[in-house]
Amino acid sequence: MRSFRLIRVAVLGLSLAWTAPSYAQNFEGLDLAGQSKKKKRTTSKKKPTRKSRADKAKPVPVQEEGADDDAAAASSSEAPASVSPAESAPAAAPSTPAPTPASPPANTGSMGMGLDLTQEAPKPAAPTMSFDAVDVSGKTADRQRLDVAVSLFKNDEYEKASMAAHELLEDPKLAGLHTEARYVLAKSLYRMGMYHSSLGEFSKILSLGPSTKFFKTSLEWLFFISRKTKNETVILDEIARHANQEFPEKYRNEFRYLLARYHFVRGRALDQVGQPEEADKSFSEVKRLALTIPRTDPFFPRAKYLEGLSSFRNGSRQKDAAAKRANGEMLAAIEAMKEVVRLTRPVPGKTVDQAKLDKSLRELAFMQLARTHYGMQQNRFALFYLGKVERGNTQWLEALFESSWANYRVGQYEQALGSLITLSSPFFREEYFPEALILKAVIYYENCRYRESNIILQDFERTYLPVHDQLEALVKKNMEASEYYSVLSDVQKKNKDGLEKNETDIILERILRLALTDQDLRKTNDSILELEAEMDAFASRADTFKYSELSKALLEGLKVQRTALISKAGIMAKGKLETELVALKQLLANGLRIKFETTTKEKEFLEEQLKAGGRTAIVKKYKYSVAVQDDQLYWPYEGEYWRDELGTYQYTMTKGCIERDTANRNVQSAEAM
Repeated sequence: MRSFRLIRVAVLGLSLAWTAPSYAQNFEGLDLAGQSKKKKRTTSKKKPTRKSRADKAKPVPVQEEGADDDAAAASSSEAPASVSPAESAPAAAPSTPAPTPASPPANTGSMGMGLDLTQEAPKPAAPTMSFDAVDVSGKTADRQRLDVAVSLFKNDEYEKASMAAHELLEDPKLAGLHTEARYVLAKSLYRMGMYHSSLGEFSKILSLGPSTKFFKTSLEWLFFISRKTKNETVILDEIARHANQEFPEKYRNEFRYLLARYHFVRGRALDQVGQPEEADKSFSEVKRLALTIPRTDPFFPRAKYLEGLSSFRNGSRQKDAAAKRANGEMLAAIEAMKEVVRLTRPVPGKTVDQAKLDKSLRELAFMQLARTHYGMQQNRFALFYLGKVERGNTQWLEALFESSWANYRVGQYEQALGSLITLSSPFFREEYFPEALILKAVIYYENCRYRESNIILQDFERTYLPVHDQLEALVKKNMEASEYYSVLSDVQKKNKDGLEKNETDIILERILRLALTDQDLRKTNDSILELEAEMDAFASRADTFKYSELSKALLEGLKVQRTALISKAGIMAKGKLETELVALKQLLANGLRIKFETTTKEKEFLEEQLKAGGRTAIVKKYKYSVAVQDDQLYWPYEGEYWRDELGTYQYTMTKGCIERDTANRNVQSAEAM
C-alpha cells in the first residue's frame, strides 16, 4: 500500500515536469554561479518604464573588463544611457534570427521535482557590450579618442586632457585630427596656468593660416593670455604677424591697442639703433591706430597715452625751449595726456582691475605732463603735475627727484634739498639716483658753501666712479647680446638666494638697478622670470604629467622662448648700459667742473681775506623761520628717518652768500613770461 502511494507521487511529479511551460524557469543571461559578490556601479540611472514580462528577463549590459573608462565617458554623452542586447543585436547582424532558448536538461538526481540550482550546469556566457565591436556613437575609434580628451577638459581634468591630446599629436596617422587636438592641448595648458606654453601651442595653430579650423578662436585666446601674463608684449609679435586678419568685433579695439603698442616699442628700438626714418613710420602708425578706437572704449585711454608719447617724441627734436612751446607736436602731446587724465578719474562702477589700471595710467600721464612742461622750461607747471603723484606710488620717487630739479630752476633751493633728503634715506638705499648728489653740490655752491660742495662731490666720486669703471669694462668686452643679460641675471639670482656678495657684485647690482630703469627692459626681464617660474612649476605637477613626453616637449618649447627673450633683453640691456655709461661720464665731468669752480671761488675768497687782513667773511647767517601752515607740525630733523615723514622734509639753510638774506631766490620762468 505504501509503495503504491510512492508510485503515485512519482507519476504526478513526472507529469508536472513534462507539462510545465519552458519560459517559466528561463534564466538565460544570468550567470548566478559566476556572479560577483560586489555590485557593479552603473554610470547612469534611468527611470524604468512599464514593460512586458519578457522585457524584464533581458539582461542589463555590463562594461567589459579592461575597457577604457574614459572612452565610455566620452561615448555616454552622445549614445543612449543603456542598450540591451536584443536592441543592439540587429545592428550587428540584421539577417540572423535570434536563437530560441533551449530547455535545461532534466536532472536525474532531483527526484523529478523541478530544477536543481545547487549544482552548476553549462550555460552560455552573459552577453556584454564591447566598444570595439559595437560603435554606439557612430564615430570612429580615433574620433572617440579625441572625444575623450574633450570630455576630460570639460570635467576640469586638464592634465589628463593635455596628455590625451598630445598622444593624438604624436600619432602621424591621425594628421586629420591634429589641429583640433592641439587646440584642446592649448586650452588645457591655459587652464593649468601655463600661459607661455599655451601661447606656443596657439602660435602653431595660427601659423597654419586663416583657412585653418580654430584660427579665429585661437586669435581670441591671444587676448586672454595677454591679460594673464605680467608683460603683454610677449604676444605683440604674434598680434603683428596677423595684423591683416579680421579680428572678432568684441576684440577689435583691444587688437588695435596691442598693435599700436607693438609699433611704439618697435619705433623706440629703431631710434636706439639710429634709424629715425623707419621709426617715424612706426610712430605714425601708433597715432593712426589710436584714432580708430572709440573714446568710450576701455582701451582708448591706453592708446591715447601712446599717441601722446609719440607726439612728444616728435616734438622733442626741437632743442630750444621757446621752439618747443610753439611746436604743434608738443602741444598735441599735452592735450593727449590731459585727455588721459580726464578719462582715468576714479569713478564708482569700475572693476578692481580696471580701477588699478586707470590709477597707474593716470600717474604716468601726470609724469609725462610734468616732463613736457619741464622741457619747455615751464617749471611751475611741471611742479603742479609732479605734486599730483600720490605718496608711495610707483612713480613717487621719480616725481620727488624731478621736482628737485624743477624747484632748483625756480630758485626754491630748500624745497629741492628737502626732497633729496627723502631720496638719500635708508629706505631707498638701493635706488639709483646719481644725479641727486650733483644737484645737491650745485645748490651748496650757489649758496657759497664751497667746502660742503666739495665734500658732496667727493662722496659722489667715491660711490659712482667704481660703477663707471665696471660699466666701461663691461661694455668694452663686446659680448653677445644674451651675455649682457646673463651678467645682470646672475646678480638677480644672488639677491634672490641671499648669497654673500663681494665688492664687484655690489657694483654690478647698482648697474642692474640702472639697467632696469628702462621700462621695456624691466618688462622683458619680468617675462623671463615668469617663464622660468613656469618651468620650475613642472616639479610640482603629478608624476604622470611631470614625467610624460608632453612635459619634455613643453620644456623644450619654453627653453626656445626663453632664449629668444634673453636675446631681446640682452640687446636692450646693452643699449641701456651704453646710454647710461655716456650719462655717467657726463655727470663725472660735471662734477669735475663744479669742483674746479668751487676751488676757484675758494681761492678768490682766500685772496680777499689776505688783502683784508683776515677780516672778510664769505658767508653770513640767513634769516629763516620755522613757521608752518595750520595743518602742519614743525618737528626738527635730527638725523633719524621715519617712514611716515618721507616726502615732507623741508631743508633750512641757516647761512650762505653774504649778498643774500635767504637761501631761496626768485627766478623768472617761462610760464611767467
